[in-house]
Amino acid sequence: MVSIADVAREADVSPTTVSHVLSGLRRVSAPRALAVREAMEKLQYTPSRAARSLATGATKMLALVVPDISNSFFAELAKGAESAAQAYGYNILLANTDFNHDKERAYLELITSKAVDGVIYAAGLPPTARELKSVLGELPTVLVDEEVANTEFDVVVSENDIGGGLIAEHLLALGHRRCLIVDAPDAPTSNALRVKGFLSAWEAAEGRAWLEHGDFTFESGVDALQRTSELMKRERITSVFATNDLMGFGAMSALSSQGVNVPSDVSLVGFDDVFAAKFVAPSLTTVKQDVAALGRISVELLLKRLADLNVPQHRLTVPVELVTRQSTGQVQLA
Repeated sequence: MVSIADVAREADVSPTTVSHVLSGLRRVSAPRALAVREAMEKLQYTPSRAARSLATGATKMLALVVPDISNSFFAELAKGAESAAQAYGYNILLANTDFNHDKERAYLELITSKAVDGVIYAAGLPPTARELKSVLGELPTVLVDEEVANTEFDVVVSENDIGGGLIAEHLLALGHRRCLIVDAPDAPTSNALRVKGFLSAWEAAEGRAWLEHGDFTFESGVDALQRTSELMKRERITSVFATNDLMGFGAMSALSSQGVNVPSDVSLVGFDDVFAAKFVAPSLTTVKQDVAALGRISVELLLKRLADLNVPQHRLTVPVELVTRQSTGQVQLA
């Protein structure tokens, strides 16, 4: 394989001069530049990605870290990020952590040792999220739907608290005053913001709420509703808010297996509006995030940071909207 050193010997110049010709960032005399190009043509030299990185100081590669690529939310996020990156001449290196702290930490350490220009981080797993700065150092990083205290990372988030409030207002308008919240405390901070926004509106209307923990997976939604089946009956809970759609699907499955009708007996709301939300039966009322926009904006924000490392920290928000479907209805009073 022909290297920069081979081209330099053939052209009788230094490897640094070859790099300058490749990058176009430094002025090289016309005779020397011509000699380099003729040598490249003679040796049929094609710059590798590593060679281009050496020459330009940029790899044109961005790392995207997600916790579960099988979740259509993160698949759509990756699609939006990849589309935007390619439009700017960049590629995406995808790291899927499977909600595993050790795997996530290993990926982050691998990323810092490889040639990437920056990181888009959408995993948000404690304690890794709190350790990001120590792991990534000065590598430009954008957080998606996640915030880490005492760091200067740029952030792109949906209006999670507003979305939680929209859900509370919808259920209150239907007459509900008792709600089970299925959340994911070890998930990104977006989860906590959704719960906070919900409770702010719910408690202002003197609604009662019970909290049960999941982990953003379908199975945890099933388990949460199985664990609380007696509580639901005893407290006459008429509504369930799952802080993501996958747990909402699991909750719907568990309620169905218990003979509880959605929405006649219990109204159910999710969050995200993943692709399947409109196709489950009954279709799921949820809050829609513009996930493709989250991916696109995260890339654009990262590229702005790469262009100027000294710009102030940015925190950008993406609007959400309530999508009302068949899984919510007027409360049925006994």
